Amino acid sequence: MDATGRPAVIIDNGTGYTKVGFAGNVEPCFIIPTVVAVNESFLGQSAPKIGTAAYHNAGVMADLDFFIGEEALAKQHASAYSLSYPIRQGQIENWDTMERFWQQCLFNYLRCDPEDHYMLLTESPLTAPENREYMGEIMFETFNVPGLYIATQAVLALAAGYTSSKLEMTGVVVDAGDGMTHVVPVSDGYIIGSSIKSIPVAGRDLSNFVQQLMRDQYEPVPPEDSLDVSRRIKEMYCYTCADIVKEFGKHDKEPAKYVKQWKGNNSKTGAPFSCEIGYERFLAPEIEVFFSPEIYSSDFTTPLPEIVDNCIQSAPIDSRRALYKNIVLSGGSTMFKDFQRRLDRDIKKRVDARVSASESKSGSGQRAQAVEVNVVGHPMQRFAVWFGGSLLASTPDFYNACHTKAEYAEYGSSMCRLNPVFKV
Repeated sequence: MDATGRPAVIIDNGTGYTKVGFAGNVEPCFIIPTVVAVNESFLGQSAPKIGTAAYHNAGVMADLDFFIGEEALAKQHASAYSLSYPIRQGQIENWDTMERFWQQCLFNYLRCDPEDHYMLLTESPLTAPENREYMGEIMFETFNVPGLYIATQAVLALAAGYTSSKLEMTGVVVDAGDGMTHVVPVSDGYIIGSSIKSIPVAGRDLSNFVQQLMRDQYEPVPPEDSLDVSRRIKEMYCYTCADIVKEFGKHDKEPAKYVKQWKGNNSKTGAPFSCEIGYERFLAPEIEVFFSPEIYSSDFTTPLPEIVDNCIQSAPIDSRRALYKNIVLSGGSTMFKDFQRRLDRDIKKRVDARVSASESKSGSGQRAQAVEVNVVGHPMQRFAVWFGGSLLASTPDFYNACHTKAEYAEYGSSMCRLNPVFKV
């Protein structure tokens, strides 16, 4: 069977998690932590001590002895293995480790032959064109794929967030993942590159913030488990509040209602432990990055609603109303309870205040046309990028838009710098 008759493989590369699966599915087949455990025990030995042949064989075995995802995390306490995170803040930094990671995703998890499937990979906004070339080299030369399409995550997330029978490819994507938060305006399927806003904090920083709060309160959490416990607490119990002062009063007035108990076991000894979760539940999303970051740090003091508003105001004037009308949420760090409602409210406040100030300054007494602000959340919000890629790869034009192996042989990896843009 020709490769166009088989579903394409979708790989959404994220800082914290990578989503892999086949086109046409509603959800990814696997959500894998983006981490690799590599056996580096042979590095401390030299060829003269153990012999040249033995040294070579040790290197070959070490190349084959690695784990990814949850299996890699389980090896973090083993002395022979070291953890490597190939993606930092949305950018691939270690290409050798990333190649190993893709190898396991294709052969061990999806159990497919990459030579029989077209491939769709994702990249974060503001990625250097050279990274696309490296992706093309690895996919065509190492995995020998028949075709490759590299899509920007924001465009796919926008496609996943459509709310009507007509797919609107104009809007602003607020993509908050594990390593970075991006605010990306898209007009008719094209990214407005000059208006992209990037925030160097996201879900992993929220986990670290919860971890620090628990340390300050001397909660009896084992040090080796504290980061994992903080991440799970963030995912299970954290929420967005309407007013931080009132929320403090609620917790102080009715602690039995709002304070939660976390129970777990030490990963090394198996001993049980428990801790209380109080203010951390609403302080992490509020203070660390989204709505009141100036309380926590002087390095980054701009709240997310202001960043979204500034992003739209820097876009071309004829597209601003359409951008305000379709603000799409994407990524696991936007899944907090009432996050959509709070962001919608704060952006509307800023827009209405600017319109009122403009009316008062004009002095004409005429009222300006109201600006509609709509923040869109949807069931596929957690893995919106992957779902958008599944929609895109299911269209008839997808295979024609991919770079093929024959084109790579003729033009080289530089052709991967650009992709044809087509309507989803």
